[in-house]
Amino acid sequence: MTPSTSIAYIDGANLHKGVDSLAWRLDYKKFRSWIRQKFGITEASLFIGMMSKHANLYTFLQSAGYTLVFKEVVFDGDGKAKGNCDADLVLQATKDYYNKKPVSVVLVSSDGDYASLVKFWVESGVRCTIVSPAPVEKCSVLLKRTEAPIVYLNDVRHKLEYHQK
Repeated sequence: MTPSTSIAYIDGANLHKGVDSLAWRLDYKKFRSWIRQKFGITEASLFIGMMSKHANLYTFLQSAGYTLVFKEVVFDGDGKAKGNCDADLVLQATKDYYNKKPVSVVLVSSDGDYASLVKFWVESGVRCTIVSPAPVEKCSVLLKRTEAPIVYLNDVRHKLEYHQK
């Protein structure tokens, strides 16, 4: 008998920008532990842009228990890095639904582009929770309309904030 699979799909840029906008730093080790304990997450896929200057960060995240899914980064006319991973996350989640048959999922994002994915999970009987890095007023109304439960990271900041040692 195979153990139940519970997967977190994490939009890395959305997570970072959301917490940063609230003026605190996320402790990624504590966060991985928290989603394991609170939601029974057995796999945590973190979708992130690939930039060689962040190699140490990637090594750290992998050691903390994340599976990194890299997106090639391109630069816009102003030299700003762009590594939008929405389509990659949706495709991976769909493949996992058919291949791994997760019993529960956690989506870490505040982006309404994922609303159709959340609706798919709910309609398919997969327990789904949204973890929003943005505060309630900035989390997409499209995600709120899915009626999946939403946990706002700022509400658990006291458990997840990074403190310099």
